[in-house]
Amino acid sequence: QVQLVESGGGLVQAGGSLRLSCAASGRTFSRYHMGWFRQAPGKEREFLCAISSGGSSTRSADSVKGRFTISRDNGKNTVYLQMNSLEPEDTAVYYCSTYIPHRRYWGQGTQVTVSS
Repeated sequence: QVQLVESGGGLVQAGGSLRLSCAASGRTFSRYHMGWFRQAPGKEREFLCAISSGGSSTRSADSVKGRFTISRDNGKNTVYLQMNSLEPEDTAVYYCSTYIPHRRYWGQGTQVTVSS
């Protein structure tokens, strides 16, 4: 079993930046790919970014490419999401996640609100 705890959300003005953190415990963090997702009110949960277990490979959804960057520090069991040029449409609850056969794990989420 693995526990994921997100932090770093808050209220920011449009054009601003935030860095989210996700601390993992309970398993060997460096073995697993990690991802960030978000869910806005009334919408489905949306994939944002993913990073490989060693951190050498990343991919991002087109909606955030060039603005959001995922990274990880395996020594700290933490994955990050750097968000720049935030827009009101980025307002959502942000979740980190990992898949360990045969179950997907989620954190509790952190709220990000972008004001216009």
